[in-house]
Amino acid sequence: MKGIFSIFRKDDKAFTGLESAIVLTAFVVVAAVFSYVVLGAGFTTSDTAKKTIDEGVKQTSSSVGLAGDVIAKGTPGATPTVDNITITLQLTAGQSPVDIGADSTTGMMVVAYSDSFLYDPETVWTQTFIGDNDADDVLEQHEKVQITIDVPEGSKLQSGNVSNVVNTEFRIEVKPKIGAIVPITRVTPPQIDAVMNLR
Repeated sequence: MKGIFSIFRKDDKAFTGLESAIVLTAFVVVAAVFSYVVLGAGFTTSDTAKKTIDEGVKQTSSSVGLAGDVIAKGTPGATPTVDNITITLQLTAGQSPVDIGADSTTGMMVVAYSDSFLYDPETVWTQTFIGDNDADDVLEQHEKVQITIDVPEGSKLQSGNVSNVVNTEFRIEVKPKIGAIVPITRVTPPQIDAVMNLR
């Protein structure tokens, strides 16, 4: 009798076969699922970081820049004034098109003026595209736009006093919707003429 039941005794040798394969497959599946979750979270995080970096670069780099001279038009005489200032803008290299709006009333682009008498955060300005353009208000690559800024009343350049108007430093800040501020600082000449190229 003892010899017959001896074939049913416990034997650990069979574990090296099918059971090992099942355990190994379970470990591989768990590792694959875990790595998929980790990689998915990593891709989401890196995509969010990339968007944040791109937005930061857009906000800190200038989307528009000065192209050419700064021209002032004035009224010469015993009580001279500088009436308006014209600047020409273009896109900086590699930047996306910028909607500047038809004029200062649209709020798409803000131009500030300051001197030692006055700070005006929103001056009145108008625009005229020059050269090749597609007749919209969006500044695109290879386009140039002239911005004519009215010198605000109460400023040093509008005082009519010769000593205030000549050799006077003023600052203009162009603030597009996207991109950094473009600062322009100039000094009026010793004599006020009808048209002046400011250096």
